[in-house]
Amino acid sequence: MANRILRDICYSIQWILLGTISILPTNLLRLTLLRLFGMKLGKTHIYSRFHIRKPSNVKIGDGTIIGHKVTLDGRLGLNIGKNVNISSEVMMWTMQHDYNDPSFGISGGKVTIEDYVWIATRALILPNVRIGEGAVIAAGSVVTKDVEPLTVVAGNPAKVIGKRNSQLDYDLKKLGTIPIV
Repeated sequence: MANRILRDICYSIQWILLGTISILPTNLLRLTLLRLFGMKLGKTHIYSRFHIRKPSNVKIGDGTIIGHKVTLDGRLGLNIGKNVNISSEVMMWTMQHDYNDPSFGISGGKVTIEDYVWIATRALILPNVRIGEGAVIAAGSVVTKDVEPLTVVAGNPAKVIGKRNSQLDYDLKKLGTIPIV
């Protein structure tokens, strides 16, 4: 009983601290403090008002941009590659309730986002999904299964609607519009 109370207090303190970090005015300060929570961050930019669960299980590569109000769930592992553009209000979940479980238990799995992926505004990535290199997830899409490299998907559930050019070599750090540290 005492262990559970202590654990709940620690989670509450972490929740408050991460919420405070998410509204700090500079990217450099946000990233520095997130690294203290164990996030593995390359040279990246994370906009404000984000929500992160279990930051020690989140890894983000160089040149990646995370938009405003993004939810990153690292409880079962979240790996985001290099030069990934995650637009505002995207949610990525590694855990969810199992509606077929009589006790409404938890199920899920790691989420992996490979290099050069673009996830557009308000897309939802569900647990145990891999999004292949260069894929595009259209705005408002719900991704329930793996997405092949260079594939464009849209809808709920997300379905293939096209292919992307395979000659991807841009570096979001060098585009000059966003300070990446």
